[in-house]
Amino acid sequence: MKTICLYFEIHQITHLKRYRFFDIGTDHYYYDDYENERTIDDIAARSYMPALSALLDMIRQNDRAFRVAFSISGVGMEQLELHAPEVLEKLQELNDTGCVEFLAEPYSHGLSSLINEETFKNDVRKQVAKMKEYFSQTPKVLRNSSLIYSNDIGLIAARMGFKGMITEGAKQVLGWKSPHYVYSCATAPALKLLLRDVTLSDDVSLRFNNSEWEGFPLFADTYMQRIADLPEEDQVINIFMELSALGIAQPLSSNILEFLKALPDCARQRGITFSTPTEICLRSPSVASLDVPDNISWVDEERDVSSFLGNSMQREAFRQLYSVADRVRIARDPRISQDWDYLQATNNFRFMGTKPTGIAIDRGIYSSPFDAFTNYMNILGDFINRVNNLYPEEIDNDQLNGLLTTIKNQGDEIEMKNREIERLQTKLRKMQTATAPKTRVGAKAAKTAKSKTVKTKPTADKAGDSTSAD
Repeated sequence: MKTICLYFEIHQITHLKRYRFFDIGTDHYYYDDYENERTIDDIAARSYMPALSALLDMIRQNDRAFRVAFSISGVGMEQLELHAPEVLEKLQELNDTGCVEFLAEPYSHGLSSLINEETFKNDVRKQVAKMKEYFSQTPKVLRNSSLIYSNDIGLIAARMGFKGMITEGAKQVLGWKSPHYVYSCATAPALKLLLRDVTLSDDVSLRFNNSEWEGFPLFADTYMQRIADLPEEDQVINIFMELSALGIAQPLSSNILEFLKALPDCARQRGITFSTPTEICLRSPSVASLDVPDNISWVDEERDVSSFLGNSMQREAFRQLYSVADRVRIARDPRISQDWDYLQATNNFRFMGTKPTGIAIDRGIYSSPFDAFTNYMNILGDFINRVNNLYPEEIDNDQLNGLLTTIKNQGDEIEMKNREIERLQTKLRKMQTATAPKTRVGAKAAKTAKSKTVKTKPTADKAGDSTSAD
């Protein structure tokens, strides 16, 4: 029986403000608050809220047979917390249905998987903790930024305990193979791989409202029949896209949500079900390992990482940023860590891209890739100075790590001794409390005895006086 794995990404960039060379060392706040609030309000109203409401209706109207998955970057959640908490409330409402899965991904939506394993793992763990906090789910499937994947990244994911990863069904990897099977990582066979069907996904997210496309207009029954007509052996159809495709890339006036709402009924008529990534990983065996020696992604025609690291400006910014990765991780300064998350986001590197693409890039405040590079490097210069000023630069990372470990151990020892002191003080108070009542009883007895003695003396005197009188 064929099953559809429908997955949406939610990520919101933190826009950087215009930052000039002379601001370095004097201004440590890098963000355009007005633009951040404006864009998140816009996307929440035009896309996130109506799309999530439609998905919730689909679950309820189909007796919980409809299932869907999301991944949310940590930096995106921070923007939603600040400017559009109603989106998070709607996601929690979806979560309460039991038909939604939340995936793991790097908190920063960054590129650390390409250069620094420890930073990447910490980034993922941080986002996983966020998912558990909000939705009480511990993700079992990992989705890297922009679906970036390679054998090495798969090995890291497997060692972190993930059951599967989702990535792109790139032609240079699949060749003649179909994306409609479950594969496994070449370097970690226990890790399942779910591959995005590029055509079926992009027909909805990129081409749905294109009147010049040969498939226009696209109807739900036509779309589902294409899936039903796939070879019988093609059992897993992975349709992955950004949630903003519903309402932004494809405006609501195109009837994109009506198309979406009709899918479950059209699927049921053809014996097609919906499943979450973990459900597929647990019940579907891998048909073969998939060798991915070079990095792939879901971006542009090449499906690689050239959109982020394709020119010398991008590579220099990437090198400079991650030159302090270990120092940032070791330092654990809250303000530095927050800026670090925002500066890692892939969008910052894509704004510097010079390669021609079929999709227009909205560079925001930047007039050109060089303008984006210059502004980012000014900010990065100030950020690196702040990182290096936390501790003397002559101390290398290993020495710094050892020093901070010693300080932490000493702190732990002091805390342990403080707990022991509190325990002994509590024990002493209990002993004092236990002996205090006995002391009060003894005092009362002594007072009673004294009282009796005082009363006896006058009686004796009176008796003596009486005898004398006789």
